Amino acid sequence: MRIALINENSQAAKNAVIFQALKKVTEPMGFEVVNYGMYAADDEAQLTYVQNGILAAALLNSGAADYVITGCGTGEGAMLALNSFPGVICGHVEDPLDAYTFAQINDGNAIAIPFAKGFGWGGDLNLEYIFEKLFCEPAGQGYPRERAVPEQRNKKILDQVKAVTYRDFVTVLNDLVKMDAQLVKGAFAGKHFKEYFLRDAKDKAVIEAVKAIIG
Repeated sequence: MRIALINENSQAAKNAVIFQALKKVTEPMGFEVVNYGMYAADDEAQLTYVQNGILAAALLNSGAADYVITGCGTGEGAMLALNSFPGVICGHVEDPLDAYTFAQINDGNAIAIPFAKGFGWGGDLNLEYIFEKLFCEPAGQGYPRERAVPEQRNKKILDQVKAVTYRDFVTVLNDLVKMDAQLVKGAFAGKHFKEYFLRDAKDKAVIEAVKAIIG
C-alpha cells in the first residue's frame, strides 16, 4: 500500500511530526509513505483544505496513492473537501477508536485528522495509536464481527450510490480549471508533486489531465 500525507497551511508546521509517526507505524507493515507536504508553514506552495481535496482526489483516482492521510485544524473542512470528489471516502478521525471503526465498518481510503484540536503533550503518541488501529487489520471486516455482512452490504451500496451521484474525476477536474484555474494549479504546486505524481500515477486519463494543468 502507498500512503500519501497531505497537510494544509494552518497545520503545516506539524508535517514532520505526522510524517515520522506515520512512517514509524506503517513502514514495518511493508507500506510506503509519500509526503506531499506542506512541509513547513512558510512553504512557497500554500495549500488550503479545499486544495487538499483536489490533491487527494487526484492521487486516489490516478492510482498514485492507495490511501490519504490529511486534516486541518478541526479535520472537518478537509473531510468535507475530500468527500466532494468521486473515488474518495474520507472519515473524520480523532482517536484510535475512530480509526479502527472507520477502517472496519466504512472501509474508506482517506482520513482527516483535527491536528489543532487537543494536540498537546502526547499528540505524537495519539497519532501513532491512530495509525496503528487504522492499519492493524485488513479493512472492511466489520465491527463488531457479527455485523460484518450488513456493514459490507452497506459499503457496496454506498459505492454504487456514489457512482451514480458523482461524475468522473477528469470531468470534474477540467470543470474546476474552468471555474478557477489558479485554485487547481495551486493544489498541484507542491515542491515534489510533479516528481512523485508522475512516478506513481497509473490512470492515463488522470495523468494527462494533470499534466495539461501543471505544464
